[in-house]
This record gives sequence, C-alpha cells and structure tokens, in this order.
Amino acid sequence: MKIEFPVKEYQEFDVGAPFSFYYPVYAKVLKDSSKNAEPWWFNIVFPSFDATIYLSYKKVKNNVNVYIEDSRTLVYKHSIKAESIDESLIYDTETHNFGIIYDLKGNTASSLQFFVTDSINHFLRGSLYFNTVPEKDSLAPMVSFIREDLEMMINTFRWN
Repeated sequence: MKIEFPVKEYQEFDVGAPFSFYYPVYAKVLKDSSKNAEPWWFNIVFPSFDATIYLSYKKVKNNVNVYIEDSRTLVYKHSIKAESIDESLIYDTETHNFGIIYDLKGNTASSLQFFVTDSINHFLRGSLYFNTVPEKDSLAPMVSFIREDLEMMINTFRWN
C-alpha cells in the first residue's frame, strides 16, 4: 500500500487556551465534545490517516507529580502489547517546558503519548490513536510522519 504524505506546513493554534502551539495544516483541532471533557481538552484530527491526538489539559495545584504518575500509568497499561516503550525527555528551560514523549513499539492501541508541563501551573497530556486495529508494520510510516508533527508541536509549545 502506497501512502501519499502531505507537504509539511504548520499553522498556529491559539484560541485563548492556557497554551498555544503550531500544528499541521492537514490536521484539524477540534474541541473535545465527549461527555467527560474538560474546558481545555482538544483533539488534533488527521483525516487522511484516520488518526487523532487527544489532548487533555490540567491546571496544576501542587499536584504535578500526581499528573505525571497518572500519565506514566496510562502509558504502561500498553506494556502487555508493547514490544518496547522508549522515553524521550522534553527539557527546555527557556520555555519552561518539561516532559516525556513515549514511543510505544508493537501492536499497541496507542503509538505515541506525551506530557508537557511547566511543573508549577500547567500540565498537558496527549495520546495518538488510529481508528483501526493496530498493525505496527502498516502504521509505522504514518506514526513516524505524525511524530515529526508532534515534535514541531512540542518545540513551538507555549504557556499563555
């Protein structure tokens, strides 16, 4: 199966949320409309890949460690199917962004997850899901392509 990848081009997401970032023009950012959604939860939808990055924001109130541990727990629930889970540190003292990108290898429901925080006021968690049965070999090119977009998002991420 040949996949036609779009040209990398980005636009700013800044809608008065506690954060802003750049995301690809071939994706749409939609307000999370699920029943339990909180005010600053969004979904970055990639229609051509039938994939979504689910974003959930939390205000930190001396509880960043709870959010970090919850994030880690959610990632490692995939360890049953994961061949490996690689962690990449996010550490930017200029923007006060700290966190981890998790690359989940194997036939896991989610291929990429991350969190970013300033450790004092803000915490954002994201997870990538495809709307299909996970087949690592078929999804690998799309996961790699979207991971580049995720890196752009994190590199341009700002707290408002």
